[in-house]
Amino acid sequence: MREVQIVRKTNETNIRLSLNLDGTGESNINSGVGFLDHMLTLFARHGRFDLHLSCDGDTYVDDHHTVEDIGIALGQAFTQALGDKRGIIRYGSFILPMDETLILCAVDISGRSYLNFDLHIPTQKVGTFDTELAEEFFLGFVRNANLTLHVKQLEGKNSHHIIEGTFKAFGRTMKQAVAIDDQFKNEIPSTKGVL
Repeated sequence: MREVQIVRKTNETNIRLSLNLDGTGESNINSGVGFLDHMLTLFARHGRFDLHLSCDGDTYVDDHHTVEDIGIALGQAFTQALGDKRGIIRYGSFILPMDETLILCAVDISGRSYLNFDLHIPTQKVGTFDTELAEEFFLGFVRNANLTLHVKQLEGKNSHHIIEGTFKAFGRTMKQAVAIDDQFKNEIPSTKGVL
């Protein structure tokens, strides 16, 4: 089983996270940021990852440190759970429709961090959540998971649907990429022999 636990403690956040890449989509999320809890629950369910997370953060200042640091911790969890990446499919992509919204998500678990975040979120807030923090989450994740992630909004004008569709597509995409390919389960998916 590809399971890890992460503890990340800074002056701004105290995060405890457990991740099972071969789970059933079970989650228990308490980040202190309600909208992020919902998004991570969707990510876990659509990716079939078991994800348990608690965070005590300085949300009395704002939600930025909590959202970014959870992205960092989740990226670290994927890196540790994947180990040398032997046998993984490596690539994943998904196009997700959500009513009028259409989101494209693609990933390469390449060992190189890059984020192309091409969303046009029309409002500054969804409820109390600052929508600009969605990109901060993904930046933290990508930099610590050492992967290339492209997220593109093809259609849509509803901020909630855009962000929700993105997290669902992200879960489906990661599920594909981290899956073990039985034909190549003893191989690193690169001609270099390392990722």
